[in-house]
Amino acid sequence: MVRWLMAIALFVLLTACSGEVEPSNKLVQQAIALQLEQTQQQLSQQLGVHLQGIEIQHVTVTQRELVEIQSLPVSHVRGTYDLTLKLPRKVTQKHNSFDVYLQRQQEGKTWRLLIPQAEKDKLTWLSYLIR
Repeated sequence: MVRWLMAIALFVLLTACSGEVEPSNKLVQQAIALQLEQTQQQLSQQLGVHLQGIEIQHVTVTQRELVEIQSLPVSHVRGTYDLTLKLPRKVTQKHNSFDVYLQRQQEGKTWRLLIPQAEKDKLTWLSYLIR
């Protein structure tokens, strides 16, 4: 019995310390919000109205995979979400697709959103801390 408990404790400890922990749904929701904030000004200009806020709900993850970007592990997460734009009136869009790249920092306490940017013949990545 003691060996069995020690084996479970060791497994939990090794799993908790591993760098390949998947991002939670809440973290994915925060990443989507951050990605939308990066384009919020463009949306406001296109709509000709000042956005008073955005609300993300019903995040559904349909695919998770571990990829490598610049020799570092990154979680590539895809799925759908519902978006409510707070304009002078509320506008809701359902089942929007998302495709985010999330990188856990080495200390394991924070995550970064990576956004691909095509520059001429190469791909670069913008990185934003998720708070």
